[in-house]
Amino acid sequence: MQEVLTAADADESARARVARLVSAAPFQRAVIALILLNAVTLGLETWGAVMAGWGGLLRAADLAMLWLFTAELGLRMYAFRGRFFRDPWGVFDLVVVGIAWMPAAGPLAVLRALRVLRVLRLISVVPSLRTVVEAMLAALPGMGSIVLLMGLIFYVFAVMATKLFGAGMEEHFGTLGASLFTLFQLMTLDDWANIVKPAMEQHPWALLFFLPFILIATFVVLNLFIGVIVESIQSLRESRESADAAAAQAATDAARSEAHLDAQVLLAEIRALRAEVAALRGDRTGTAAG
Repeated sequence: MQEVLTAADADESARARVARLVSAAPFQRAVIALILLNAVTLGLETWGAVMAGWGGLLRAADLAMLWLFTAELGLRMYAFRGRFFRDPWGVFDLVVVGIAWMPAAGPLAVLRALRVLRVLRLISVVPSLRTVVEAMLAALPGMGSIVLLMGLIFYVFAVMATKLFGAGMEEHFGTLGASLFTLFQLMTLDDWANIVKPAMEQHPWALLFFLPFILIATFVVLNLFIGVIVESIQSLRESRESADAAAAQAATDAARSEAHLDAQVLLAEIRALRAEVAALRGDRTGTAAG
């Protein structure tokens, strides 16, 4: 029984050491450097002249880094066990590295292009990038209302544009689908002048239709998306700062409580010593009197 307990304690100690290793800042910086280096090698593989001279070396380096990423994931799974799979970023890393191990031959040759997804592991490794992505995901419910509003605006303006300009500009507004695509192009301000000017040549008042749409879709609705994301990032940062402050306060209170307890114990020991000294003096006085 004692041997079993000793083995279990040794395993827990080894897990703790590995957890400290993979969580250490130098280890994280090494992982970031490997991801960036892998991004460079994957980019060089798209360059025919480089592949002609260094293709074998680049493929060997890519395979070596894939083994290193796999070993890193293995260490994290060994250190954190079930907690690794409860962490969404851990599952994300596992999927990205797992895709790279899938055979990229025959009908699965398209998976070879997906190796570049390993670069996205920077998101899970760099805390600031992770915060931005988490904030964007948290903002999705708020974006739903904005998407619905934009859909209504697009539909109303597309029906109006088809009826107003469909006869003279069939390529851009001949059907409802063409009108929706053209309005999306106008929202992005892509070559919008070459769409609005021909419409104004046929209908001088056309600017009264296109200008409100561009102002609403481009400068109002799109900025609402940005506002929701920025608010989500700010809220996430404030919640984390509050949690960190609460943890720091709890640690401070625990330290103060421990210090107060130590002071009480020390005071009790001093009082006991004083009592013993007083008792010794009384015994000496009684002996001298006798």
